[in-house]
Amino acid sequence: MASTLSTAQSLPVTSDLQSLKQRLIAQARTLGFQAVGVAGIDLGEDAEHLERWLAEGMHGTMEYMSRHGARRSRPELLVPGTLRVISARFDYWPGDAADAWAVLADPRRAYVSRYALGRDYHKVLRQRLQSLCDWLRDEVGAFGHRVFTDSAPVLEKALARNAGLGWIGKHSNLIETRGGSWFFLGEIYTDLALPVDAPASDHCGTCTRCLDACPTGAIVAPYSVDARLCISYLTIESDEPIPEPLRTKLGNRVYGCDDCQLVCPWNKFARVTAEPDFQVRHGLDAASLVALFEWDEPTFLARTEGSAIRRIGWRRWQRNLAVALGNAASSTEVLAALESRREHPDAMVREHVLWAIDQHAQQAG
Repeated sequence: MASTLSTAQSLPVTSDLQSLKQRLIAQARTLGFQAVGVAGIDLGEDAEHLERWLAEGMHGTMEYMSRHGARRSRPELLVPGTLRVISARFDYWPGDAADAWAVLADPRRAYVSRYALGRDYHKVLRQRLQSLCDWLRDEVGAFGHRVFTDSAPVLEKALARNAGLGWIGKHSNLIETRGGSWFFLGEIYTDLALPVDAPASDHCGTCTRCLDACPTGAIVAPYSVDARLCISYLTIESDEPIPEPLRTKLGNRVYGCDDCQLVCPWNKFARVTAEPDFQVRHGLDAASLVALFEWDEPTFLARTEGSAIRRIGWRRWQRNLAVALGNAASSTEVLAALESRREHPDAMVREHVLWAIDQHAQQAG
C-alpha cells in the first residue's frame, strides 16, 4: 500500500462525518473490535517523553526505536496526508487458559505471556483493520489510508489515549475503566477528517501495585519502564545473553511477563475474548519446562506456526528455557534435560545451560 495518502477529501461536502464515524464504530464491532476512537495527530508532549527515554538509553538494543526520528511522533511525516488516526481495541484475555498465578507459582511449568498463547495478533488485527478500510471505501469511495498493527514507528498508546480508548498507566500499558488492559491496539492513518474524541483521563491515582510487583524493578518510576530490566524485553526483544544478576528474577517466565497487569486492580473488569484465534494452542498456558526444552528446531517451528512466539526463534527460546530450568527445583528430570544441551552448538545457549547446571550444583552443595 502506498505510504502517501490522498490529498483529496473523498467525502462530498454535504456528508455527515459524525454519522459516518458512528457507522464506522458499529462496523468495527461486527468485526470483533471492542472499541474504536479517533485522534488528531498532535503528539507534542509524548514526543518529548520519547526523546527523554531514548536519551537515557532505556530502549536497550532496540535501535529501531530511535532510527525513525520524528516519524514516530508525527504521523503526517510517516504517512504524508494523514489528518486523523482511527484507533481500535481488541480484547485478548483467553478464558480457557490455566490460572496465571498458579503457573507462575509452579517452577516445573513455563509461563508464557497471555497475549502469545493463541494466533499471532499482528495477522488477526491487520486483517480486521483492512476489512474495516474496505467497508469505509464502499461507504465514501477511494480515500487515503494505511493500516498499522505494532508494525511501524507509531506511538500507538498515546494515539489510543487521545482517541479516548484508555489512559497510559504507570506500567506504560493502556488501561480502560470498563475493560482493564488485556487488549491489543491497531491503527488506521487516514486523510478523512473525522470528528476526534476527547482524550481519556488518568485513573491510576496513588496505586503503585505494578511498580511493586515488577520482578526486576523495570518500572523505574511511574510511567517509565527501563526496557533493559524488563523481562519482556530480555526474553523477546534482546538477542544477547540475559544479564546474570537478572536471571534468577525471571523465575519460569520464558516468553514475556504479565505481572504488572496481573496485579492491576482495573483488570477485574477485563473481559474474556470471544475470538477463537486467541484461544490457547499446544497447551502453552501451563506447559512443562522440560517438555518445551526437548523441542528441536523443526518441532519449535511446527508448534509455533502462526504464533507470535516464532519471531524469537529457537535460539532465544532455548536460552529462555535454560534460565527457567536453572531456576527450577532440582530433579533428575531437570538435570537430565540440561545435561542434554551441555554441548549445544550455539555459544549463547550453551552459556545459559552451563549457568543453569551450576545453579543446581550450588543447590546440591
